[in-house]
Amino acid sequence: MRSILVGSTILAAALLAAPVLAQDAPASAFTVTGGATLTSDYRFRGLSQTNTHFAVQGTIGVSHESGFYVGTWGSSVDDYVAAGSDQEIDLYAGYKKTFDGTTVDGGLLYYFYPGNAKGTNTDFFEPYLNVSHTFGPISAKAGMNYAWKQKGLSYGPNAKEDNLYTYGELSGAIPGVPLTFTGHLGETWGRSYLSGGLKNYTDWSLTAAYVWKNLTLSVAYVDTDVKKGEITSGSPVFRNIGRAGVVGAIGIAF
Repeated sequence: MRSILVGSTILAAALLAAPVLAQDAPASAFTVTGGATLTSDYRFRGLSQTNTHFAVQGTIGVSHESGFYVGTWGSSVDDYVAAGSDQEIDLYAGYKKTFDGTTVDGGLLYYFYPGNAKGTNTDFFEPYLNVSHTFGPISAKAGMNYAWKQKGLSYGPNAKEDNLYTYGELSGAIPGVPLTFTGHLGETWGRSYLSGGLKNYTDWSLTAAYVWKNLTLSVAYVDTDVKKGEITSGSPVFRNIGRAGVVGAIGIAF
C-alpha cells in the first residue's frame, strides 16, 4: 500500500495515450495491486500489536487470471510483539477461484519479524482456507488459519505450540452508496506468544467502510472476552491490549 505522486503533465500524457495502448497491447494475464494504510491501532485477532497506538501498513500483490497469487503485507508493531522487533512482514501465496457465487481461497502465510532479539525465533508459517458466498448485497464468509507446532509460536523457553484460528464474517452493502458494513466473530484455539499466553479466547468486531475513488475510510469497534489484567503489553506503559476500542483507518489503493 504505497502512495504515488504523479505530475499533472505526465498524468495528462498517460490519459491521452491510454486508448492507443489499449488497442495495440493485449490484455495481461497478471494484475498488480497495492496500497497503504494509516490506522489508529493494529488489531490482530482482537489484540493490539501497537500498544493501542497508530500503525503504518503497506501491501503489494500479483495475481494471475488462473487464480494463483503471491504478495506481501507489512505493518509497524510494538516491540513486545516479537522480542524487540518493530515490524511485521507477511509473505503469502495462494489460489482463489469463484464458482457460481462461491469463492474458495487457500494458501500459506509466513510471518517474519526482522530485528528481534538475538537468539530468538518468532517467525512461523500458517496455512489458511476460507469460503465465501454472495447473496445479492450480502456476503457471508467462513475460514480458518492453522499453524502447526513451531518454535516461533512457543510461549515459554522449551515449548512448541500450535494454534488454530476460526472465524465467520457477514458483510452488507447499501445499494447505490459506497458504504459497507462487516461483522466479524473469531475464536483462537491454543496458546502462543501472539496471544500473550492466552488459551482459547474470542474476538469480535463491527466495521463500517466508505470508498471514494481509490480511498477507503473505515471505523471499527473491536473487542474480546479477555478479562482486565489477563493480558497486557510489555511496554513501559502497560496497557490492556485486548480491551474494547474504536479503530479508525484511511487507506489508498492503486
